[in-house]
Amino acid sequence: MKNLITTLFLSLFITAPAMASGGHAHGPDGGHNHSQAAVSSEEAINRASKKVNQLAIKGVIDVTWKDVKAHSATQKQFSKGTEWVITFKNDKVKDSKKQSLYLFFSLDGHYIAANYSGK
Repeated sequence: MKNLITTLFLSLFITAPAMASGGHAHGPDGGHNHSQAAVSSEEAINRASKKVNQLAIKGVIDVTWKDVKAHSATQKQFSKGTEWVITFKNDKVKDSKKQSLYLFFSLDGHYIAANYSGK
């Protein structure tokens, strides 16, 4: 009986780690790979346009930004990695320093931030 309990106990420790590691994607460095595929520039613009409308409706930015079309979408390298930067231009804004609006998205399409400086 003692040998049976010992055998069961040891088999638990041997098989549990093997079962726990199955079904995970690992990157080249052995770490988990949870990143998704990068979105296209068209998809980045689509997401940014929706976000601009949300910000305008909520009053975070001037309402004249609602339905303004994107001017450009580029990938830019920052200290924490590459991001989509989608630029909008709005001549209806009186303050010339706020006529360009920049929205930042991760390459997989998640909103990060918005500002008027582009930095």
